[in-house]
Amino acid sequence: MRAMVIDRPGLPLRLEDREIPAPGAGRVLVRVHACGVCRTDLHVVDGELPQARYPVVPGHEIVGEVAGLGEGVAGLRVGDRVGVPWLGWTCGVCAYCTTGRENLCDRALFTGCSLDGGYADYTLADARFCFALPEKYSDAHAAPLLCAGLIGHRARRMAGNAERIGLYGFGAAAHIVAQVAAFAGQRVYAFTRPGDRAAQDLARRLGAVWAGGSDEAPPEKLDAAIVFAPVGPLVPAALAQVVKGGSVIAAGIHMSDIPAFPYAILWGERAVRSVANLTRADGEEFMRVAAEAPIETVVTPFPLEEANRALAALREGRLTGAAVLVY
Repeated sequence: MRAMVIDRPGLPLRLEDREIPAPGAGRVLVRVHACGVCRTDLHVVDGELPQARYPVVPGHEIVGEVAGLGEGVAGLRVGDRVGVPWLGWTCGVCAYCTTGRENLCDRALFTGCSLDGGYADYTLADARFCFALPEKYSDAHAAPLLCAGLIGHRARRMAGNAERIGLYGFGAAAHIVAQVAAFAGQRVYAFTRPGDRAAQDLARRLGAVWAGGSDEAPPEKLDAAIVFAPVGPLVPAALAQVVKGGSVIAAGIHMSDIPAFPYAILWGERAVRSVANLTRADGEEFMRVAAEAPIETVVTPFPLEEANRALAALREGRLTGAAVLVY
């Protein structure tokens, strides 16, 4: 099988021919049909995540077909379509796992980071961490749901019952959560790179009531803001735009340093918090939402062998929506 592998941080991915792996107990072999290209993959490539191990096959927005079952797997059959997300395994016994917070498990393993992921023809996955996907999405259009959609869903839930919600960084995650929020009756304000008219036009088409640069102020104050771009200075910028009692949610796994800011923009019971990973309950809940809401995932397809080109396009901000590797 083909696999795109990164040997150590800073190197481009290389194409490698590997044997198709056999699934062990509790695991399934997945024939990959599509895999989203996520900003977290760039953090793996750049060596910014301490949980990463090398060499590794990146990719954690995996859509494929069950091709083999390990001993003890229940609830899945060969031929089933499944999605494999970022959270690949948890211990199940720690204080976090036993209180509904498995996303914080200290021993957790992550797809495409500490476990080989979906930039390959086949991958192995823990059967317990595979999701059924809504039938209305094609493989390529379902892929961004597995991280961009899931993290956006968890971040939006943390924002509470915000009527006016700002999204800083209008990429793969924001273009999905904007549609879910608009469907739920929230007013969405999209903040893009200054001058990015394509992203602003897309935001308005997908339901945003306003779209502008991250250096602009919206026409009214926000109840909450979600920062998807890994840019630390956007946190105080967002804080300055939320009302008293509002919240700013940092939704990335990695971010540049947040600069010092005046206490006045935090005062008034404003809050800043982060989103870490996901739980299986998040995934199951979001797939129900995705089945009901009219979500359009905007994707740019790339062949597996062009994973480096897809990552470069993401890094350079040349994508509208999400990049997806299709096999």
